[in-house]
Amino acid sequence: MSIFISWVEELSVGIEEIDEQHKVLIELLNAMNEAIEQRRSREKSSEILNKLIEYAKIHFAVEESLMRIMGYPEYEEHKQKHEELMKTIFDLVSKVEKGSIAIGFELQYFLKNWLTKHILDTDKQYAEYFINSGIKPKLKKSSWMTKLWE
Repeated sequence: MSIFISWVEELSVGIEEIDEQHKVLIELLNAMNEAIEQRRSREKSSEILNKLIEYAKIHFAVEESLMRIMGYPEYEEHKQKHEELMKTIFDLVSKVEKGSIAIGFELQYFLKNWLTKHILDTDKQYAEYFINSGIKPKLKKSSWMTKLWE
């Protein structure tokens, strides 16, 4: 598989469950990149994009639930960033469906840049708060979220 984005330790937020979910998002971006590079059908690229969107929704719900449980003071702002991303993605998907743009590198680079910037800037802030509030950074068993997409 062609590597579009690699997991590097700098992307770790220090909470294993969240890191595992971020790795799945990266794997889906790499799968979409491979489909585009190999000029697979539009349907295949759309299928991968839809998996990415569905997984992102679940991931965001997990993050937001943890933020509410842990009393994270920046919850509303973080949730707003998730909503803005999903709106942008849905707008792009709508353009793809109308045929006005193709699933291509513009969408991928947007997702890659957003994901890395969001993890490095915003997610690391809540992770530090969670760890300081007593959340355990390591999983006791394998991630059920990762298993959903294997």
